[in-house]
Amino acid sequence: MTASSIEVAVDLGDRHYPIHIGAGLLGKADELVAAHVEGRHVIIISDSAVRESHAQVLATSLGRIASRLDHLSLPGGEATKSLTSYASLMEDLLGLGVDRRVVLVAVGGGVIGDLVGFAAASLLRGVDFIQVPTTLLAQVDSSVGGKTGINARVGKNLIGAFYQPRAVLADTATLKTLPQRECRAGYAEVAKYGLLGDADFFAWLENNHAQVLGGDDTAQASTIAHCCRAKAAIVAADERESGKRALLNLGHTFGHAYEAEGGYDGSVLHGEAIAAGMVDAFRLACRLGHAGTDDLERVRQHLMAAGLPVSRQQLSNRLGEVDASRLLNHMKKDKKASAGHVVLIVPHGIGDARIDANVDAADVLAVLEGEMV
Repeated sequence: MTASSIEVAVDLGDRHYPIHIGAGLLGKADELVAAHVEGRHVIIISDSAVRESHAQVLATSLGRIASRLDHLSLPGGEATKSLTSYASLMEDLLGLGVDRRVVLVAVGGGVIGDLVGFAAASLLRGVDFIQVPTTLLAQVDSSVGGKTGINARVGKNLIGAFYQPRAVLADTATLKTLPQRECRAGYAEVAKYGLLGDADFFAWLENNHAQVLGGDDTAQASTIAHCCRAKAAIVAADERESGKRALLNLGHTFGHAYEAEGGYDGSVLHGEAIAAGMVDAFRLACRLGHAGTDDLERVRQHLMAAGLPVSRQQLSNRLGEVDASRLLNHMKKDKKASAGHVVLIVPHGIGDARIDANVDAADVLAVLEGEMV
């Protein structure tokens, strides 16, 4: 750990790994991940948007200690999380003459991290990989915890594996190059950690979100570390989502339905869909009597202040008219569905989310249609 960085541990016994957080870490990667790279064949797989910037800095650093370094790149959009892209990537990797000592390094947002992680899990029945997230969403959420995978035509993340990285390197300097829309989308996952289990953190965000979104180094690093600690604790307790880890899906079943409705074409970003989905979850909670309208209004106001959509109507401006019945259909195909029932994360107030496998579909449909009790 460098003097200016924060290290968060993910405690999974002999598969434990560090998350390094701080500005300027890409150029020091050879020091931070030397144990997993030195003398080995390294293949960097980056989002094409960062190939000539962040990925090149990383390549220079890791090239100092790797025995061989190759570099592949892919488009970063959600459409890349497909069987077609996965098959093409696997053929490209095998074409480089890899053996089981190869190390894959994912550089980019959640799409690249998810795809490369799944490739690592299945290449030669499992090789080492390192996550280098360059978006806020990936730094606080998708790069941590070992969920890897790709989308199918019928739903999101339905093909994949639980497979942990050897290390995560979150360089906050990369966030300064993000479009503001991407930062706001990533912030939805930040807010999620407060809403699902930390009311004090959500209150802190209400007062400090402008600094986090505005690029304040200290605010960003401390926020990312806080989110990573929260996720690391949940993952350590429930790595394969048999219980508590499902709480991390607050708003996601609703949100994934919005993404599916858009065909994963980028018209709605993941974080934008999740923001609206979390508001839907609170609206459902109000309908069921588990949360008050004052909590719902705090959530709505905060996400709006962060520049995020908070309703189906707002998303319709990008997707076209969204039919509530179709959204419910998408939700029934979600990977968290059990015995034909949709498993939802329902808040019982800010900071108190709970798993509920018995929500009536009629109540979900009413929320999607904009009805309230």
